[in-house]
Amino acid sequence: MRFVIHLLLMIAVALGVGFGLSYYALTDGRLFGATVVGPWMAWPDVGSAAPNPYTRGHLARVAGLQLGRSEGLQFTATTDSAGDPLTLACAYRIEGTTPLATFWTLAAVDMAGVNLARPGEDAAIRSSTIARPADGSILIHVGTRLAPQNWLELAGSGTFHLVLTLYDTAVFSGLGTETVTMPTIVREACA
Repeated sequence: MRFVIHLLLMIAVALGVGFGLSYYALTDGRLFGATVVGPWMAWPDVGSAAPNPYTRGHLARVAGLQLGRSEGLQFTATTDSAGDPLTLACAYRIEGTTPLATFWTLAAVDMAGVNLARPGEDAAIRSSTIARPADGSILIHVGTRLAPQNWLELAGSGTFHLVLTLYDTAVFSGLGTETVTMPTIVREACA
């Protein structure tokens, strides 16, 4: 009887560890194919002809239309640079530089992938429409309350993700882009 209990316990532990690691690999993925730069995470193998198995599992899980490797790369942030979850109750400032790309967009989506831009406003901020200082850096305010300069106006409540899509970029291609700098996400006032 004791043998059967130990066997069932070992099977339960093996299933728990196996399913837990699979879930981690497909959601966080830092150890399994995803690349993290500050609060931003990307899956560089998404657009390749033969992605690794963890990237394929991630693609099946999110079931989204992905860019090809030559088309671009998508970074997602679920936390600010301090590690706190992004919430619509707070305003955020995105500042710094983006990796070299021909064009980029910044959008906010909820957990189901629905765009949170206020109805009647642009769904995303585009690199071609923002005002920049002379050094080429960016300063974008994100939130539900009015902000000066470049502002991505959102509507709703709860947590959200920021999605920065770089089009026609050489990030992670091995062409002299070993160090990738991404903009920081700074929490400002909260309601």
